[in-house]
Amino acid sequence: MGEYTFFSVLADTYPTLLKGLWVTLQVTGVAVAVGIIWGTILAIMRLFMPKPFAWFAALYVNTFRSIPLIMVLMWFYLIIGPGMQKVFGLDGSNTSFRLVLAMVAFSLFEAAYYSEIIRAGISSVKSGQNSAALALGMTRAQALRYVILPQAFRNMVPLLLTQGIILFQDTSLVYIISLTDFFRATDIIGYNNDYKTEFILFAGFIYFVICFSVSSGVRYIQSRNKI
Repeated sequence: MGEYTFFSVLADTYPTLLKGLWVTLQVTGVAVAVGIIWGTILAIMRLFMPKPFAWFAALYVNTFRSIPLIMVLMWFYLIIGPGMQKVFGLDGSNTSFRLVLAMVAFSLFEAAYYSEIIRAGISSVKSGQNSAALALGMTRAQALRYVILPQAFRNMVPLLLTQGIILFQDTSLVYIISLTDFFRATDIIGYNNDYKTEFILFAGFIYFVICFSVSSGVRYIQSRNKI
């Protein structure tokens, strides 16, 4: 029999690693999409809506920005998750249930950071743009939708992508709710096969390749837009 090497273990366990990577990408993708949408709403509430809405948005953003992400995940796993199980009769041991908990927790948390990025992006658009839109007969809502937000998001793309990279790296914290993402999968496989160091280095390499690729894309966008 041939020697059982790191590469042979990797070849045997790559389906598990791909499954873990898919969990990581799912959490990242949903959290980025929902975070940007909810973050945009929060930013609009703070900038354009009556004071009660602005106060709520400010309280939301400041609260989540003052709490560690790992604590938010623990809230969902230890308090909100069990509460939903009792009310709706859900199976807390189900992987899909824990995946949804992770997606919701990350989305709500990241929305606070996206909100600040988007609020700054909207504020960066010259006030004359809004005045010109209103002069053309647009309502404030139409001016925001068709004039202000498109320009703001064009300016914000690099920052939004950078925040997405940070989010991708933070997904490794889902171990706290017993969810097997890519990093946890490599850790378990390495430990069970006496290649813990090698698999941790392999995980780091994969994270580096993905993050470096996205970072290169961000730099390319910045150079094109001259931001």
